[in-house]
Amino acid sequence: MPLDTFPSASAVPPGSLSEDGAPAPAETKRGALAGSRSTERDDDLARLEAGLDRLQTVESGSGSRTRERLRAILPPVVLLVVLLAAWQLYVVLAQPRPDMAPSPLQVLGALGDAWQAGRLQEAVLTSLERGGLGFLIAIVVGTPIGLLLAEWKLLRRAAGPLISGLQVLPSVAWVPAAIIWFRLSDATVYFVILMGAIPSIVNGLLAGVDQVQPQLRRVGTVLGASRWQAATAIVLPAALPGYLAGLKQGWAFSWRSLMAAEIIATGGSIGFGLGSMLDQSRQLADLPGVLATIILILAIGILIELVLFAPLERAVLRRRGLLLGGA
Repeated sequence: MPLDTFPSASAVPPGSLSEDGAPAPAETKRGALAGSRSTERDDDLARLEAGLDRLQTVESGSGSRTRERLRAILPPVVLLVVLLAAWQLYVVLAQPRPDMAPSPLQVLGALGDAWQAGRLQEAVLTSLERGGLGFLIAIVVGTPIGLLLAEWKLLRRAAGPLISGLQVLPSVAWVPAAIIWFRLSDATVYFVILMGAIPSIVNGLLAGVDQVQPQLRRVGTVLGASRWQAATAIVLPAALPGYLAGLKQGWAFSWRSLMAAEIIATGGSIGFGLGSMLDQSRQLADLPGVLATIILILAIGILIELVLFAPLERAVLRRRGLLLGGA
């Protein structure tokens, strides 16, 4: 073999090898230093990842859940007690006419009388049945309309202002027309509920769709999803927070529309609901009964908000990392 095929001594970096062919001490030190730095970086990344996990972790113990329920329940309960105390204090100090400013005990007595007569149970059940069924129908009708407007831009530009106008229009304005069209029947009440709830659901869904990242749509297109599949399987789940806000507002409009329809449309085949009970107390000049019915309507609306929509909203936000533990 020719001698020029062997590397010359000048080609070997100085200090890279020892006399016996082993790595020189300087090279060994550099390798050890690089390894220690890599280990330190890995440890730093692990600590950072663990810190982020702890930051987004929601405590799931029974104590945490109990504290969360107390934080949700105590403030409204305390406020209610303060308002009742202030009301009773006003009645004791000012001593107004009982028929113009009844005391809390008189209002509670009116509720007890309605309960004993069976009117309270009938009114609550009738109104809850109408409100719940009407709201479900509004969801079934409003959700496809919202998706259609979200995917068809030209239709949204044409119908968007009309939907917003219907949402602004007071639902009670539909009651006279509904009475003419459907007479004094349950269809009158359901029509008013739908006209009050559907625009809110549609606008809430559109607001949620507008916040969906365009990359999600592109991913669906790359994977071969059709337009309807992208709308139902990608866009709708991504728009869930805005859609849920629209549902909550839609329920509020449903309940308000129901009360307006029951107050005005009485008689015929329309049953006895809370609105009818309120109007009946008004005709009898029974102010304790009027206030008792108003408080009951308000309490039902608040109860449904706290029991149904608030936990659902917290669960959605927590799942998306938008609500930390204890919030």
